[in-house]
Amino acid sequence: MKFAEQPLLIFDGACGTTLQTMNIDPSAWDGLDGCNEYLNISTPDTITELHRKFLAAGAMVVETNTFGASSVVLSEYGLESKVKEINRAAVANARKAVSKFTTDTAPRYIAGSIGPTTKLPILGHISPQELAKTVTEQMDTLLESGVDALIVETCQDLLQIKTVLIACFDLLEATGVDIPVLASVPFEQQGTMLVGTDIGSVCATIAPFPVFSLGLNCATGPTDMEPHIDYLCKNWKKRISCIPNQGMPEVVNGKTHYPLTPTEYGQHMHDFITKKGVSIVGGCCGTSPEHTRELVEALQGCTPAPRSEVVK
Repeated sequence: MKFAEQPLLIFDGACGTTLQTMNIDPSAWDGLDGCNEYLNISTPDTITELHRKFLAAGAMVVETNTFGASSVVLSEYGLESKVKEINRAAVANARKAVSKFTTDTAPRYIAGSIGPTTKLPILGHISPQELAKTVTEQMDTLLESGVDALIVETCQDLLQIKTVLIACFDLLEATGVDIPVLASVPFEQQGTMLVGTDIGSVCATIAPFPVFSLGLNCATGPTDMEPHIDYLCKNWKKRISCIPNQGMPEVVNGKTHYPLTPTEYGQHMHDFITKKGVSIVGGCCGTSPEHTRELVEALQGCTPAPRSEVVK
């Protein structure tokens, strides 16, 4: 069954916070601490093992370790010349893990992760032209490497996500590749995106694009996301994703702690699917393989609720 044909898709969990729990040789960073994407080429087995942890817990989709693998971000580490190498390696690492878990009756998929870079065009940090150029280079490599879908995630302003989506669909048309494109934005606790955009404006902006889904990720936990998910379920015609953090982070004994337990997480997602009609779920910051395991358990036998109130 193809990615787009799955009635319910379960994505993996957090990359960064899970890597922090793994035993990584300090030499693997080569002095580039914080650049998780570099690990794709310096210690590929670590990244493959990261994916395996979530697949073993029952995830259907793993995201490539490429959230910051554009030249704009990699240039902060002096790695802008390694965009293609890093993105190719990321897909290869994911494929190595997926090949051990996929079967004819239970296929597993690879989604190429496209992050927001570290610059906002709406604030003049980067021009739309330069943003389009950097994401096109990254996406082109992901497509060449054979990902099953692309997820444009954590975009923090509408100019940013519009620019990336235009570049994405231009590239798909130019290459003749036909794969699903998922769009996901973060909403802060005050109820808007970082620069003040509301959920209605997001829907209106993304509606002209042939995206597979629209949804929320990062920034908050599922409780804070619920009003925005409710709006999407009533006003967005296509599929909806919800990939939350495990609540708002707290500092406990000097360490960052995400308070939402695996059981609580699974129950929230169960309700979003069976009561609201969300059909793509997963976890962002703080989500461990145990969270994924509880999520999969909670969703056994579940199907997304019909969304009869959707505006046509």
